[in-house]
Amino acid sequence: MAEVFLAVAHGASGFERKVALKTLVPELQGEPALERALVHEARLAGRLAHRNLVAVLGLGVDDGVTYVVMEWIDGGDLDTLARGRRLPLPLVLLVAEELALGLAYLHRVTDDRGLPLGLVHRDVSPSNVLVSRAGEVKLADFGIAKATALADLTGGTRKGKYAYMSPEQLAGEPLTGASDQFALGVTLVELATGARPFDGETPLATMENVRRGLRPELSTLPAGVAALALRALSAAPADRFASSEELRLAIAAARRDQPPVALPDLAAWVADDQRSS
Repeated sequence: MAEVFLAVAHGASGFERKVALKTLVPELQGEPALERALVHEARLAGRLAHRNLVAVLGLGVDDGVTYVVMEWIDGGDLDTLARGRRLPLPLVLLVAEELALGLAYLHRVTDDRGLPLGLVHRDVSPSNVLVSRAGEVKLADFGIAKATALADLTGGTRKGKYAYMSPEQLAGEPLTGASDQFALGVTLVELATGARPFDGETPLATMENVRRGLRPELSTLPAGVAALALRALSAAPADRFASSEELRLAIAAARRDQPPVALPDLAAWVADDQRSS
């Protein structure tokens, strides 16, 4: 529904900075509902400031085209980076902990009066996880991708997206941060095993596996990792972790049983991919 361009922002005294510009794809430009969604995304994300969330720097209009200015991440998305090679489990857990940290912040953001905004990302998946050459982990896309009703205007979402949706999201029920936990659990399992836990032969089969609360087979994972993943993937939101911060602490505990890694190790993994490509 959207496309992103690399651009250069200019300022006084020769200032330059690479940025990303996000716009609607040409065939959807001028659609009032989608234009509003893009503006809403920019205004919402402009309130957020966290190391694990892609920063939105501005909003503009040029020749009738609305665009969002975002920080440019020198790296790639995990869906692309992990294609054809497995991310080692210690790095998978590092990425998962960073994402849980970002989600914990997102879920507790308040308005100017101190009241919780009740933000839910709704689209946590490897394609929305950006990893930089410096090893930074950034969650992207806070707007149009999460508006599943608007996605119907383009014929629906990709098959893979269904695999990350919680049972309550598939049912169209009100969502809480527990839904993002479920998506993070799917992402963790996919990165660790190379397969998504609920995939069926068709999108309908995948959705049915999620709705039925199918308990995935995770015997190839260490017991502690499998246990936290299964809890995050519980069919009932109340059976998941009490918060994304509690999930983060569980991931941190599981990491202590693995060889120690840090963001520079993740950066080296990204660099290996880009040297070979």
